[in-house]
Amino acid sequence: MKLNTVKLGLAAIAVIAAVLTSCRNDTPIPRIRETGGIKVVYPEGLTVISVKEDTLTFTNRTTGVSKKAAFGDTITLSNGLYDCFYNAVATYTDKQGTAADGEFYGAVTSVEIGDGAPDFTIEAHLRSEKGDFIIEEIFFTGTLYPTGKQYYGDGYVKIYNNTDHVLYADGIALVESKFVSTIKWDYVPDIQSDTMTIHAIYVVPGSGTDHPVKPGESFIICDTGIDHRNANSNSFDLSRADFEWYDVSNVPAHMDIDSETVPNLDKWYCYTNSFFVLHNRGFRSYAIARVPLPKEEYLEKYWYTYTYVMHIEAGDFPMEQEAYKLPNSWIVDGVNCSVETERLWNILPPSIDAGWTHCGAMDHDKTRYFKSVRRKMTGLTEDGHRILQDTNNSTDDFNTECVPSIIEEQGTSISSDGTKATGRTYDGVKPIETDVEQETVSQ
Repeated sequence: MKLNTVKLGLAAIAVIAAVLTSCRNDTPIPRIRETGGIKVVYPEGLTVISVKEDTLTFTNRTTGVSKKAAFGDTITLSNGLYDCFYNAVATYTDKQGTAADGEFYGAVTSVEIGDGAPDFTIEAHLRSEKGDFIIEEIFFTGTLYPTGKQYYGDGYVKIYNNTDHVLYADGIALVESKFVSTIKWDYVPDIQSDTMTIHAIYVVPGSGTDHPVKPGESFIICDTGIDHRNANSNSFDLSRADFEWYDVSNVPAHMDIDSETVPNLDKWYCYTNSFFVLHNRGFRSYAIARVPLPKEEYLEKYWYTYTYVMHIEAGDFPMEQEAYKLPNSWIVDGVNCSVETERLWNILPPSIDAGWTHCGAMDHDKTRYFKSVRRKMTGLTEDGHRILQDTNNSTDDFNTECVPSIIEEQGTSISSDGTKATGRTYDGVKPIETDVEQETVSQ
């Protein structure tokens, strides 16, 4: 395999010297930080005073191998296609001149590393301390009947209060992207940097304080809130979930089930005339959002018409399509999903999710069933609440191909042959029996 010594640091000495000088003189660092052909652009409106540490991580998209280097160092990479992630800890001032320490992050995908040094730009984003809900787990793969056939209806999303205060689920919207990570056209107008294109939006009902969620607690949004074991012995019980999405189907052969025990989400829009299910191969992205508009106003104002040219073997075909859109500024948390062998892009931009997560290594991977993606735990608070990792990079933040938490809790099947789950974990990896007292911190 051909190796290429990527000279990230041809200008490193000059850059480092400039940083050291700027720190001594309190002279702001230029908004564009540069080493060789790699540029990092800090957010407009913020002035970076000093960079305590920053790194570039290159992940080979073919092998999955990652290499990390301090910004300005030299790194040796084999030729190939890479995703590059930027992380920094820096002191900055905002528009009001208030100084603070913060974490910056950014990403650029599909960087071709060849014989020459790479040349690309990463937009850095300040990691926000919003203090709102995060997506804890997504179970989109589904279970199988004992015959091995796919069962539908037991998908769910678990949403977690990672703060130290009560949050209210009222008004939280669950959305699924219209675009998939395995198909990429040049959409015009291109709104990805500030807007998510969606084809399903369901909202938690309430007046604002009807659904409190305490620190360290979750609530579950599911497909169908019933005991699925009555239909599939390999499934589990969702009759005590917090909310379900329910669709009045126009297709007699495909009718949805309205649970008697689980309240319905408020359906704002869904693309299908039958009923909505999560993409069971994990090609779509998911987000939770707080929409600051009433339903009628949103549906009136946020329609997106776009064009693209579909390039296929038979020729080039101009296309026009429509969907609803959701401003990224409304998104509380988002997760990109895909599979490595088919992935072409991240639907959510780095400002929302700089990485991606998965169940299964390839399209139609038969090992993906009975598995979910679960957010990593970093420790416990003094009150015993889990602290879940949230760096806005799902590649780092999520454990992949986990036994779903509900299957662990209920001890139900983990395969079509009926093998039962044994043991419980905090995050799909770390056993609950593990002594984590040394990791206990205060929030």
